[in-house]
Amino acid sequence: MNTKQATKKIVIEPVTRVEGHGKVTILMDAANKVTQARLHIVEFRGFERFIQGRPFWEAPVAVQRLCGICPVSHHLAAAKAMDRIVGGEKLTPTAEKMRRLMHYGQQFQSHALHFFHLCSPDLLFGFDADVAIRNVIGVAARYPDLAVQGVMMRKYGQELIKATAGKKIHGTGAIPGGVNKNLSIAERDGFLKDVDKMMDWSRGALKIARDYTVENLETVAPFGSFDSNHLSLIRADGAMDLYDGDLRAIDSQGNTIFDHVDVQSYTDLIAEEVRPWSYMKFPFIKSLGPENGWYRVGPLARLNTCDFIDTTEAEAARKEFVAVTDGKPNNLTMAYHWARMIELLHAMEKIAELLNDPDLQGEDLVVTGERRQEAVGMIEAPRGTLIHHYRVNDRDQITMCNLIVSTTHNNMPMNLAVQKVAADHLSGKAEITERLLNHVEVAIRAYDPCLSCATHALGRMPLEVELIDADGNVVDRKSTV
Repeated sequence: MNTKQATKKIVIEPVTRVEGHGKVTILMDAANKVTQARLHIVEFRGFERFIQGRPFWEAPVAVQRLCGICPVSHHLAAAKAMDRIVGGEKLTPTAEKMRRLMHYGQQFQSHALHFFHLCSPDLLFGFDADVAIRNVIGVAARYPDLAVQGVMMRKYGQELIKATAGKKIHGTGAIPGGVNKNLSIAERDGFLKDVDKMMDWSRGALKIARDYTVENLETVAPFGSFDSNHLSLIRADGAMDLYDGDLRAIDSQGNTIFDHVDVQSYTDLIAEEVRPWSYMKFPFIKSLGPENGWYRVGPLARLNTCDFIDTTEAEAARKEFVAVTDGKPNNLTMAYHWARMIELLHAMEKIAELLNDPDLQGEDLVVTGERRQEAVGMIEAPRGTLIHHYRVNDRDQITMCNLIVSTTHNNMPMNLAVQKVAADHLSGKAEITERLLNHVEVAIRAYDPCLSCATHALGRMPLEVELIDADGNVVDRKSTV
């Protein structure tokens, strides 16, 4: 405690049940009122720098090492950029559908992992439940059938990734201009036999998320919620498309900010700024400026921006979702869970559709065309819009790489959610318990952040070295800044 300013500092470190490492700092004044709350990203990865100088065809395999949870998203975003570098962006039907199957497998397993393993303890037991049971082991003990479903659904998605990418994690299936394999009849039949079971389990997960949101709407609505802009890719006809499309952004009331903008022009629309207390950048829409131009991405944003979903059951679920807000954008932070499970069902519907498509057994896998030296690859990752931007020189070396990952887009919204929940639930409390602090973590988990993916910075990274003697005294300190 700083007695001069009578300020108390509370630190949540690490933030639990998320991918990657982060912490939250909360400052409270003498009256126990929250004056500041921030989400800090405390790890750094330098992929944007050390990919420079590497041959461009290495990017889809190398850059996905950012993450072991969503490598497929980085693999495909980089591959889509390299498609344009080699002039092969108009993929063959087999190549595009193999990539889509890989991507929907990724969406399916990632959404299942987050729902069953990371956020379900909060929904099933309550935010204030004993920490001893508020975890995946507690779920397995109380709801063994759900625990099994979560494991088996993730396994199904991971096996789809293995069949299309060659490996469950850090695969090699997508190459510049196409893919390096098709799907055999035996592989296809192995997945088809479990489609009905996966569909049933997806419906069940959606029901849990939907019922939780609707039945607890009075408490869910204000929890970490605020009006915001929303951004995603959109298909030419306005449908949700998780693999490809143009950019659409709307404001909190559903008014269009921009629509059907070519992803190659994203720098005309989106800028980034940095702040000294986080390794994560803060993107914003240029026309609105940094103060008002921040936005949300991910399942909630995608359901708000799309006109419809092109699979039957997910579209019916979307209509029920938008009816809660009378057709206006849904700005409720906790509604991310409901939206995520609608996407889980949609992914399974698309997987079933693709598995029955004979193009997956085609043998025309790669195309090339006119070479380019700069390209953008964009995809809707499980957590939101993912941007890969590269420049390549005449020697086929990458000279520039900029990554704006899904969690980075959500940086400002997550910080606002942390601030609001801290102010609403911690202010005025003389004793801050673990159960109260879990409320802050619940708000973060709603976004399903991938913190390791999001650790990038602009400009020089300071390096500071301290020499400390045996008694703990600082003998010398050197810094690059």
